[in-house]
Amino acid sequence: MQLQVINSPFNEEQVELLNRLLPTLTGSQKVWLSGYLTAFHSSSVATLDDNVRAFPARNHETPISKEVTILFGSQTGNAQGLAKKAGKTLEEKGFQVTVSAMSDFKPNNLKKIRNLLIVVSTHGEGDPPDNALSFHEFLHGRRAPKLSDLNYSVLALGDSSYEHFCQTGKEFDQRLKELGGTQLYPRVDCDVDFDEPAGEWLDGVLGRLSKTGDTNASNRPLTTQQTAESTYSRSNPFQAEVLENINLNGRGSNKETRHLEISLEGSGLSYQPGDCLGIYPENDPSLVDQLLEELKWDAEESVTINKQGDIRSLKVALTSHYEITNLSKSLLEKVAKLSENKDLWELLSPGNEERLKAYIEGHDLLDLVRDFGLWGGSAQEFVSVLRKIPPRLYSIASSLTANPGEVHLTIGTVRYNAHGRERKGVCSSFCAERLEPGDTLPIFIQHNENFKLPENPDTPIIMVGPGTGIAPFRSFMQEREEIGAEGKSWLFFGDQHFVTDFLYQTEWQKWLKDGVLTKMDVAFSRDTEEKVYVQHRMLEHSKELFEWLEEGAAVYICGDEKNMAHDVHHTLLSIIEKEGGMSREKAEAYLADMQQKRRYQRDVY
Repeated sequence: MQLQVINSPFNEEQVELLNRLLPTLTGSQKVWLSGYLTAFHSSSVATLDDNVRAFPARNHETPISKEVTILFGSQTGNAQGLAKKAGKTLEEKGFQVTVSAMSDFKPNNLKKIRNLLIVVSTHGEGDPPDNALSFHEFLHGRRAPKLSDLNYSVLALGDSSYEHFCQTGKEFDQRLKELGGTQLYPRVDCDVDFDEPAGEWLDGVLGRLSKTGDTNASNRPLTTQQTAESTYSRSNPFQAEVLENINLNGRGSNKETRHLEISLEGSGLSYQPGDCLGIYPENDPSLVDQLLEELKWDAEESVTINKQGDIRSLKVALTSHYEITNLSKSLLEKVAKLSENKDLWELLSPGNEERLKAYIEGHDLLDLVRDFGLWGGSAQEFVSVLRKIPPRLYSIASSLTANPGEVHLTIGTVRYNAHGRERKGVCSSFCAERLEPGDTLPIFIQHNENFKLPENPDTPIIMVGPGTGIAPFRSFMQEREEIGAEGKSWLFFGDQHFVTDFLYQTEWQKWLKDGVLTKMDVAFSRDTEEKVYVQHRMLEHSKELFEWLEEGAAVYICGDEKNMAHDVHHTLLSIIEKEGGMSREKAEAYLADMQQKRRYQRDVY
């Protein structure tokens, strides 16, 4: 019987050579070859004879390398938490894992990697997070290497209410493909409710890495906040008691800024200055009532709210479980399929992108129902297309060292009029209008390694935080006071009016008097004929500020990203350029180096 090599892992040329060789071998030659291969590969090979097929087909592929690199780009800590959790799970499965921020990774080492996992969020209007900027720029530049030996997969985090949903993850995925990489597992785009899809992504990646196709990697969501000290997390929030809830603004102010003090007793939760607190809010009851009235459904009708089959009344579901204040293109497309409304389909049609964008940005679910009528679906179908209420993250305004068992927040209440109706921030109005001392609210700690005090307490720090951006700097000062830090500190604070809007004024003045705070410059934009902002105060002290930078000071910015953070960034560049006698290009390199060394950190929103 002549042997034929079929269904094998060999290419056509190798198969032809083997099929030409095998019929010429004697029985002893086949036995010798079998023993040789056994010794050479330290693996069992069957003795060949004329009654068995030579070189039997392999029913599995060549195992992929057990070394895995996970790079994360994270602004608030979600991507970092997921990356670390994935790394831990992979290590438990026997893989050798390196987890690193993109900013800490040497791009030239990319060629040495065989298995790469990218976990990255999208910040602002489709931008990479701060600690992903340099790696993103490198990968999309001319120096990026060919990566034909690379296996990769991308987990993208985003918010579908933004136009450029998961844009950074999509860009990394596309670029790695262009450079010759092989997609280990398809990219997964996560909305704000990311635990479940992130867990499914990790299961898929593990299945491909181990070539089993089903590893049961976690059998649970890939959560980010679980710690050894506490069982409470983003997916299992702690019901915390509110101790204080006061308005920080004076009478006559255009603003309402709430100072919340919350008990952590019995939670086991801990935090560091720079971390955030997540709150799961409830929707405004009056808005829910208006929506139910418009929909004309029974408020007490039962609906299923999750895959576990939990049932709630329609009113409770719309109040506590589903987002009703933000629209997205994805939601409008789902509603259009249910309603078959021609006007809605026209809004979604090609060529109407700008009109669609304007509608999404200025309206909510009640507007959608009123503008396009009631669709024929059931209440269950209706809630099934809605997104879960995402938690709101707030920079923590206290030090746990100074306030054991407590966490403090500084929350600006959002209220405005649009399209003939008053609009309110979901969480800020919840805290301002419906939260009293003694009430409880579901919370979790969001650790943020990208906004941390210097390890050396003698390092000078410069803090720029207008409005509620002051929150983390209050925690910084409390912490530095407790540990007796000797490093200099300088605060730039701004708001509308000195008399009504100087948040935590007495505390800052006491820290200044006691020497905990070295310098403070304030800007109150509505107190002068010409508006003055924090960046103007920085320019006034341009020479001294640059001297602090040269001494190794770390710079922190917290607050509005679109305007303030952008203006402060360019002000810093101008100061470095002017006082350092540098070109703009060198000033940008100077600031990029500060960022790389964690001397320039931003907590912006």
